[in-house]
Amino acid sequence: MHCPFCGASDTKVVDSRLVAEGQQVRRRRECVNCHERFTTFEEAELVMPRVIKADGTRQPFDEAKLRGGIQRALEKRPVSVEAVEACVTRIKLALRASGERELPSREVGEIVMAELRKLDQVAYVRFASVYRSFQDINEFKEEIERLSANSDAAPGSNGRG
Repeated sequence: MHCPFCGASDTKVVDSRLVAEGQQVRRRRECVNCHERFTTFEEAELVMPRVIKADGTRQPFDEAKLRGGIQRALEKRPVSVEAVEACVTRIKLALRASGERELPSREVGEIVMAELRKLDQVAYVRFASVYRSFQDINEFKEEIERLSANSDAAPGSNGRG
């Protein structure tokens, strides 16, 4: 690592700590040349599958886009930031666990809906209505009836884990 102050290539690590729940390593470094100290962060680079859109185009997985869609569905719902982050992490794990280099956007959407269904049923219906392009109130009604039928099978489930 080059020193950001003098550009020297010789730096030494003076302290290392795990941060971000063990997902990153924070390192304090000191330049051997100018003795300035600076911090670096190290994390594993995990390759996410590319997403194949409905029109056949391929694009890199975009975590910000995923998080934004989930947050829009959860707007004004009583779900914690921690629960949202855990949901995003589970979705990313599921995508990586597929072992595929590319996944159709439809599969990604189904994984997102499955996680939202567990997290908050109102958010699930909101997301599903946009994702599946509901055309009228009957499609909402049918989805809510399906959701109710599945909820009846699991009493005591409020979807906020």
